[in-house]
Amino acid sequence: MFKARLLSGIVLVAAAIALVTAGGDILLLGLMLVSLIGQFELYRIFHIERTLVGAIGYLGTVLYYLSLRVSFLPGFEIFVLGLLVLLMAAYVFSFPKYKADQVFAGFAGVFYVSVMLAGIYQARELPTGAYFVWLIFLCSWGCDTCAYCVGVLIGKHKMAPKLSPKKSIEGAAGGCVGAALLTLLYGGLFQRQMGLSEGEVALLAGIAAVGALISMVGDLAASAIKRNYEVKDYGKLIPGHGGVLDRFDSVIFTAPIIYYLGRFLM
Repeated sequence: MFKARLLSGIVLVAAAIALVTAGGDILLLGLMLVSLIGQFELYRIFHIERTLVGAIGYLGTVLYYLSLRVSFLPGFEIFVLGLLVLLMAAYVFSFPKYKADQVFAGFAGVFYVSVMLAGIYQARELPTGAYFVWLIFLCSWGCDTCAYCVGVLIGKHKMAPKLSPKKSIEGAAGGCVGAALLTLLYGGLFQRQMGLSEGEVALLAGIAAVGALISMVGDLAASAIKRNYEVKDYGKLIPGHGGVLDRFDSVIFTAPIIYYLGRFLM
């Protein structure tokens, strides 16, 4: 299991590096595919993955990603309202085929998975996004790695015993500090390329610590959904890791935060 997890992790990191480095349409299409797979995994829990409600959700994802490349939607609010109206139309005209929680899961899935994950593409498209976008992964995967190492070494106090018994308060603190230090190092190396002052690099490190905390919320939120519906993993696509949502649960939460931070700083 460890060998499979390690090998698939290496492949996953290599794929992420290739997509993010390429940027542009390649990254956009790659993220759209990942989002659709993640949506499918989430919808499967609610038994709507191959239904009209699910199809509307997938359509919403495709339209949203295409709008990031070619702006054709009148506004984000129109997109939200249009998606909700379509889902409610499917709900009422096929009543009682769907339950209310399935319809709302179809609606929320577009934003929980696709819109939030699209923050990676949006961050990459910033003026210095080729460098700035990697902060997303430092805050999420960097935090995961540091939290795991510190938790194994000195973790004693459980952070959320009912959701994730192996996670400790010490590990969480180590994850936040680790993410901040990694960002400080990264910001120092690419300070000139990102056009940041020393004070702004220090600010990024502080934000990374907060981003690490938010990534843990994303991780635990994904675990909570699985506990509620008594599933072990969202899927089996990534050997040793589970599904897309099992691996990207923390990235989903950090991506939009880093994107909006980038817009504010740049």
